[in-house]
Amino acid sequence: MAARKVSPAAARSHTRKSNSNSSSRFLSGMLKKLLLVFFTGFLAWAYQSARAPPPKAVGSPHGIPVTSLRIKLRDGRHLSYKEFGVAKELAKYKIVFVHGFDSVKHYAVIATTASPALIEDLGIYIVSFDRPGYGESDPDPNRTLKSSALDIEELADQLGLGSKFYVVGFSMGGQVIWTCLKYIPHRLAGATLIAPVVNYWWPRLPANLSKEAFSKQFVQDQWTLRVAHYLPWLTYWWNTQKLFPSLTIIAHSPLVLSRQDRELIPKFTAGREAVEGQVRQQGEYESLHRDLNVGFGTWEFDPMEIENPFPNNEGSVHVWNGDEDMLVPVTLQRYIVQQLPWIRYHELTGAGHMFPYADGISDAILKTLLLGKN
Repeated sequence: MAARKVSPAAARSHTRKSNSNSSSRFLSGMLKKLLLVFFTGFLAWAYQSARAPPPKAVGSPHGIPVTSLRIKLRDGRHLSYKEFGVAKELAKYKIVFVHGFDSVKHYAVIATTASPALIEDLGIYIVSFDRPGYGESDPDPNRTLKSSALDIEELADQLGLGSKFYVVGFSMGGQVIWTCLKYIPHRLAGATLIAPVVNYWWPRLPANLSKEAFSKQFVQDQWTLRVAHYLPWLTYWWNTQKLFPSLTIIAHSPLVLSRQDRELIPKFTAGREAVEGQVRQQGEYESLHRDLNVGFGTWEFDPMEIENPFPNNEGSVHVWNGDEDMLVPVTLQRYIVQQLPWIRYHELTGAGHMFPYADGISDAILKTLLLGKN
């Protein structure tokens, strides 16, 4: 059988096609490798960007110096505290104060703005502590709602405050008081929540009410809280990236201040220069960002399911809120206390978030809690 003849032109065409196919396969393979390298690099960058740096250690030879009294907790962490008022051995009333977001133990407003005469006359002792990751208290990478209450209980026990004591919390610290009412009600003589932060995702909050209040927050704050709730592992990156604005309160934006808040700025900032640097000295993640994740995450209980800790009126629980608070929607606060009729609610007309710094307010808060006076 005779072999088929191939013309020179056909041979050249076949060679060009083979070379062309080889080139296409080579370029396609290179492109895939480049994309893989790029994607791997992007993932590595994203991981490093989302990963918070380790906190700066307190008390280590080359770390942050310890300047305050501290106790050692059950899990080996240290809790730093500061005492105010009369000596606890002579005190008639003993109070544990819980500071708010972006704050420290030195800013115990009911101790620093109350009348010294009132504290002396009533025999009030107040201890304020740095919450985990703030100031000189060690971070708690396993922090939960329950652990916050147990830290307070252990602090009270190590300081010898007795079988029962009072708790008062301001702002995010007020949110912590809900955990005390849930987990250690048997240790409480009374409780006060001052402008306590509300978690918009508490199950028993009506969706329409919560959505309306949430929509009134600044857009950047809405996104920050969504990240803290739905994507907590991304909280550090979100609050440190420069593409979009992050939480207004972290940036100390005046936009979140009401008319009264602006008037109270001189009182709020007085004497803070010496200790202001302690607030975030361990790093923003273990203080501010973990606060957001715990406070706005999914709670293991709903405050509106808490039972009255004082069914025989042997103590009382109080919530204080300003009707012009731009950080804590008063509409949600009103609903919460309506569901818990055993709470005594005090709403201040024209007051913002910083109302405890106004003249006479801390005295009123203490008298109401300790003496039952309105």
